[in-house]
Amino acid sequence: MSAPMTPEECRRAIEALSPQIERYAELIIRKGAAVREGQEIVVQAPVERADFVRVLVERAYNAGAGHVTVIWHDDACTRLEYQNVELPYFQHTPAWKVAQLNGLAEAGAAFIFLEGSDPSALKGIDPAKPAAASKARNTECRSFREGMDFGKNVWTIAGVPVEAWARHVFPEMSSDEALYRLWRAILETARSAGEDPQQDWETHNAAFEKNKHFLNGQAFDRLHYVSNNGTDLTVGLNRGHIWEGGAGRTVDGTVFFPNIPTEEVFTTPDRMRVDGIVHSAMPLVHAGQVVRDFWLRFEGGAVVDYGAAQGRDVLQHILETDENAVRLGECALISKNTPIRESGILFYDTLYDENASCHLALGMGFPECLEGGLDMDKDELIAHGVNQSATHVDFMIGSDDLCVTGVTADGREVPIFTNGQWDWESC
Repeated sequence: MSAPMTPEECRRAIEALSPQIERYAELIIRKGAAVREGQEIVVQAPVERADFVRVLVERAYNAGAGHVTVIWHDDACTRLEYQNVELPYFQHTPAWKVAQLNGLAEAGAAFIFLEGSDPSALKGIDPAKPAAASKARNTECRSFREGMDFGKNVWTIAGVPVEAWARHVFPEMSSDEALYRLWRAILETARSAGEDPQQDWETHNAAFEKNKHFLNGQAFDRLHYVSNNGTDLTVGLNRGHIWEGGAGRTVDGTVFFPNIPTEEVFTTPDRMRVDGIVHSAMPLVHAGQVVRDFWLRFEGGAVVDYGAAQGRDVLQHILETDENAVRLGECALISKNTPIRESGILFYDTLYDENASCHLALGMGFPECLEGGLDMDKDELIAHGVNQSATHVDFMIGSDDLCVTGVTADGREVPIFTNGQWDWESC
């Protein structure tokens, strides 16, 4: 094991990363947000990373942005708010916030969400409060929410390190060294450590096309998941379902990358045809609280029983968000042979951990994952099997021995995943 780095060594090491960090900012602007001339750009970011946000804003204006709005957040202030304000306040979004987010979305803004927070920021806080705040925002900020769900607005999520998160990921290191190590991990897993990240992402995107072509060509009726941890789950797929992954596309044809990093190929399952039990493979961090070693049992598409070694109350509040939060909105396939999984790092952050593992998501489904879905209203989507909910919570199920079999309408079985990887990778 190498000797600990001194604070001065850490400072110089992060300084040496500056060219990569600047290329990362350019990647987020050019490929993630796909900034257009004269466009409004919205950056939501942790105040601790104001240094990176300044670089990002400069790159946005260089790319032709008409205006950049920065919305800051801070874990400590958020915790103080939840500690000192009663539950009823969080059941509605303040009118100024509704006007802000809806107005920006309606103006055609592209949204950049910089992910970086303490995984335990809200430990001990009543989970009903963040659950209520999330539900209120997703139901009352309708133009903002539907702009992203229905392909009207470009949006992208990318990670930035903050000290408390870095200490959580690398607890054996000093704060300075942990921050440096997390910066490196973010750049490497985002395929942004090389000389030309934008070209590397074009190459990366081509690999998604191969897997999507295979899955869409099969038109499976259902998927069967089996793992030695007890998972035995059958997930029905909608007629006319579409597998997506890699680059996304708005209704006006703008190509962008919603997640940096991303390794998943995903679709929206039939909200009424999920049966069996599934066990988590990694912790779930939700609203600053951790859920560990949990399981869900489904019947007729809905969760009918569940348990967790830690954080069962958090899981309960997710499931009680609304009547459809107990149903699935996503199933995603991700090989264990990815930079994130191979890094051996548990990030305690869904953006990263979901891209290290096959996962499912409770709640909102994706209209773009159904033929003609972007032209349907919510009632039509539900009628076609696409779930509608005020929440969307990913949870990881991709154990190293996970096997996934595709079953066609006539009962033909096709191996898709064998021992945690694409079947063609295991040959």
